[in-house]
Amino acid sequence: MRKTIAAALIAALPVAAQAQDRPQIFPTRDVAVTYRVAGQGQAAEMTMLWSAAQRLMRMNMPQGMGYMVADHQAQRGFMVMEQMRMIMDVPMAQAAGFQRDFENARFTRGGQEKIAGQDCTVWRYQSATQTGEACITSDGVMLRGSGSAQGAGAGRMEAVRVVYTQHDAGLFRRPQGYQTMQMPQGMPQGIPGMQGTPR
Repeated sequence: MRKTIAAALIAALPVAAQAQDRPQIFPTRDVAVTYRVAGQGQAAEMTMLWSAAQRLMRMNMPQGMGYMVADHQAQRGFMVMEQMRMIMDVPMAQAAGFQRDFENARFTRGGQEKIAGQDCTVWRYQSATQTGEACITSDGVMLRGSGSAQGAGAGRMEAVRVVYTQHDAGLFRRPQGYQTMQMPQGMPQGIPGMQGTPR
């Protein structure tokens, strides 16, 4: 299941539209997207919430595993394990390195699709560590993605529900009364799965 989650997490890496023919893949307005994610022979459904103004992403993980919040302005994140009432701080330094790699990727514009009731443009991309295809709306919401990356295997995700709505700021705050734990030794640095995870 960790690798299935990993297949989703590159969606948390915002890329600015630095040139005319490149996608904007950080949502420009608040949105909640539920995805069907598949990778490494596993499948799951999960929801990502974006707070556009604050550049915050919350991913609700499947099977009661809790949730993860990534703060792209502060370059930090944390994982909440609700059943254990524990929080684990997660460095984003390595993820930022792969974000830079993605920013330097070569993009090729494809056709138009409609997924979960929303129009999107197909973009194929290739970088030093990642290759794949994504269908992205004009306001930066990824609706479908598939690809592979060094060290992360291959994965696919597709939106099944998209809701534009303003989110309560409390959804992105650290919960009170939870014990903080350290990241276990030997665990990959950066948010799990963000090290070059396929889009």
